Amino acid sequence: MPSLKDLKNRIESVKSTRKITKAMQMVAAAKLRRAQDAAEASRPYTERFNAVMAGLAASVGGSDSAPKLLSGTGSDQVQLLIVMTAERGLCGGFNGNIAKLARTHAQKLIAEGKTVKIVTVGKKGRDALKRDLSDHFVHHVDLTEVKRVSYADAQGIAKDVLARFDAGEFDVATIFFARFENVVAQHPTAQQIIPAKFEEVADKEATLYDYEPGEEEILADLLPRGVATAIFSALLENGASEQGARMSAMDNATRNAGEMIDKLTIEFNRSRQAVITNELIEIISGAEAL
Repeated sequence: MPSLKDLKNRIESVKSTRKITKAMQMVAAAKLRRAQDAAEASRPYTERFNAVMAGLAASVGGSDSAPKLLSGTGSDQVQLLIVMTAERGLCGGFNGNIAKLARTHAQKLIAEGKTVKIVTVGKKGRDALKRDLSDHFVHHVDLTEVKRVSYADAQGIAKDVLARFDAGEFDVATIFFARFENVVAQHPTAQQIIPAKFEEVADKEATLYDYEPGEEEILADLLPRGVATAIFSALLENGASEQGARMSAMDNATRNAGEMIDKLTIEFNRSRQAVITNELIEIISGAEAL
């Protein structure tokens, strides 16, 4: 049985931990609102952009003059996986779930005999995949010093990816991130960005326009921006998901610390009562012996 001093020290230690987790929860809650607003504000633009691109892509169809970013290389042998996670931990299963999805996808491709290359964005994803897939790493993007993700950060990643595509280093590129739903729900998502895939436009509104210059020229200009837009949207979704996951994880940690303090306090009181009882017994026994 631990001594009273050990129990007291442990209670104080858990109380200190609870202060830290409570502070982190409050910081995450403050950051979540800003990150959530940014992610939600980007969705209408991304959806409208993709709708227009879908209409253009449908017009071009399987034309031989279609841009390479849309038509692809004609092969899917070399796959580039862009794994986006956080630079920091203490956010529940956020990083692990994205890494797990990417690892499963990579292992499936390798089993099919395809070549896999991995670009990691965020230290935690790189650490999670290092053990099994370090031989497939080709680049890492460090966002440690970035306080607030901007479109310029997405453009930097997109330029590197597009340069690799133009150099013939891969055939298909897929990004992995967590799509934000709410504080307790963030969904790991895989989205192919090269060759571009767009959902069919339900109302066909984007196909009602005549474009000048032609669709091929417009697509050639917009598709690289589409890659940057998809990456930027994924970074924003990740930012909101990270803060939501951290807020939830720190809330659970704070409540668990409170429960542990209650249990330790009860154990401390019982031990102290036992010590007092033993001392009284010794005093009474000594008095009777006299």
